[in-house]
Amino acid sequence: MAEIKIEKKKPVWPWVAVLLVIAGIIYYIYFCDHTVHNENSVEIENTTSAQ
Repeated sequence: MAEIKIEKKKPVWPWVAVLLVIAGIIYYIYFCDHTVHNENSVEIENTTSAQ
């Protein structure tokens, strides 16, 4: 009689976790605000009036 080799199904959840991490990185890169907020770059409004 012939021997039948049965392979166990590999888990899918590690691939799902990797895809979620990659999606999170892409979301962070494209959708987060990357502007630097510097306290020294405050604009001063000119309140003097030249009449």
